[in-house]
Amino acid sequence: MPARIHTPTPRNLRLLAGVLRRGGLVAIPTETVYGLAANALDARACRRIFQAKRRPAHDPLIVHVPNLPAAEQLAEFNAAARVLARHFWPGPLTLVLPRKAAVPDVVTSGQSTVALRSPSHPLARRLLKLSGVPLAAPSANLFGYVSPTTALHVQAGLGRHIAHILDGGPCQVGVESTIVDLSEQGMLRVLRPGAISARQLLAVIRAAGLTLRLGRITGRSPVLAPGLLDQHYSPHTPLTLCRQSGALAHHSATAGTAVIRLKGSATPTAPNAFFLSKTGSLAEIARNLYATLRQADARGFERILVQMVPPSRRSALAIAINDRLKRAAGKRRG
Repeated sequence: MPARIHTPTPRNLRLLAGVLRRGGLVAIPTETVYGLAANALDARACRRIFQAKRRPAHDPLIVHVPNLPAAEQLAEFNAAARVLARHFWPGPLTLVLPRKAAVPDVVTSGQSTVALRSPSHPLARRLLKLSGVPLAAPSANLFGYVSPTTALHVQAGLGRHIAHILDGGPCQVGVESTIVDLSEQGMLRVLRPGAISARQLLAVIRAAGLTLRLGRITGRSPVLAPGLLDQHYSPHTPLTLCRQSGALAHHSATAGTAVIRLKGSATPTAPNAFFLSKTGSLAEIARNLYATLRQADARGFERILVQMVPPSRRSALAIAINDRLKRAAGKRRG
């Protein structure tokens, strides 16, 4: 029986909160992407996340909390982490910090750190309050595939593996949260780019009178949080990236190639043409990215060609969009 999509009525929210308290799974909306939620303090429930997503055990989960006091029950916060949480939470920022004993090993993949964030989506926050437990919630899709940004995306991918989906409408950010590692004293490392930039983070830290070094990720760095693999967010159709917009014109007449441009008309003139934004707005591009990749993937093309954001646009969203595209294109099939 396929998963039921629930409208966000008070009765349904109470029902789903009860499912979470009893160790069940619920796909929930956040401002970034839809997540597959379970009680983060229930190891058996969290193992069900890995089973439903076919997720490898070495890829840790992000734990969602309502606020900073709730997060401090799960991790050791330093001064910089408290400053960032107070400034950016609720919102698309995940903090990696030393874990406390309350967090099950399955959540952290046996590591000494835990990834935490406080979502801003009102329905996610309502479920956190009604359930009374922190929620482990990676993206609600089969592992490695394009992240879901609508309830129907979740149903298409996980509908046979879970029972409940909460419909919160399309996600407003559209790409996953910025992940920051603060587990080493005096150092900040951006593990995954998102809507919040390293420059914004450091500015807030400095305004608070603190000093942090900006660290780097090396090839030998442990996987401290999800979404860090070279091959991720990938459609089934092979995906190729295009850095120059002019090169797309050569492929526009090729029926077997889906061509995704950053900016263009709302009514494409060719069946293989897709546009991420009418105006070139990065917020609109990010919001439409995964839905457009899924749409092109479902149309039976031989390959997908996607225009990257030009390197001249160095905002947080530009970097995040290109990061997701590079990982999506990194998937290789035999």
